[in-house]
Amino acid sequence: MSDYRPGNFSILPTVIKNLMIINALIFFGTMTLPKEAQLWVDHHLALHYVGSDLFMPHQVITHLFMHGNFGHLFGNMFSLWIFGSILENYIGPKRFIIFYMACGLGAAFCYMSVVAWENHQLTTLAFKFINSPTYGNLMELQNKFHIDRYVNQRIDGLADAFSGTPSQQDIDFAKYYVNVAVSGYRNIPMVGASGAVYGILFGAAYLFPNVVLYLYFLFPVKLKYAAAAMIIWEVWQTIQNNPNDNVAHFAHLGGVLFSFLLLRSWTKRGQP
Repeated sequence: MSDYRPGNFSILPTVIKNLMIINALIFFGTMTLPKEAQLWVDHHLALHYVGSDLFMPHQVITHLFMHGNFGHLFGNMFSLWIFGSILENYIGPKRFIIFYMACGLGAAFCYMSVVAWENHQLTTLAFKFINSPTYGNLMELQNKFHIDRYVNQRIDGLADAFSGTPSQQDIDFAKYYVNVAVSGYRNIPMVGASGAVYGILFGAAYLFPNVVLYLYFLFPVKLKYAAAAMIIWEVWQTIQNNPNDNVAHFAHLGGVLFSFLLLRSWTKRGQP
């Protein structure tokens, strides 16, 4: 098998078709709700950090069927169709849905592990500032976690006050500010099937590295190179740690990791 276009296999395999329908129905259904109801859906179905008051165990499943905007939904569903059709047509619908969910859950596990470590670091630095409210401790929090993103007030005024001799009122407000930021950071949700989709991408490249994809239906590229480029990009974005980047790159890489582990396990048992 050395060539691939969407029409060469079943153009829309059963599981992929149903996943696309479910994701679309949830997205567009949620968009029709009032803002208060949308917030309720986000609180209950998006994946929250296990230490958050908003965390519920079912969220490790439900977050896979939610998306932040139409571009997020379209990108995931298009990638699922392009790469997933290769896998589902090869391993069958039952094993494909197991593979998809395993990658999605693995991605969630990796994401939650990273978030748990980050929240531990944040809590430690916040405790350090509250016990010793100095300019250095405040800016350490800001430089590492950009805490002003989680508070509806810029940190500039506080930073100016603490660069000199802060008043007791400044100190009390700074402690409140830091506590609000810690709470806001803890309650950041994650949504989307991207981790599962990256697992599907890696799985297709692992099994069919030399299959040729036609990007935009025009430009030929081997699947192994397309997958490698996307994974390297995720690693690079993770290293950059851009404060304005709200993409869960560790979830994407987690999906790749669990895809590899599952495929290795199947291969050792003579599958797929």
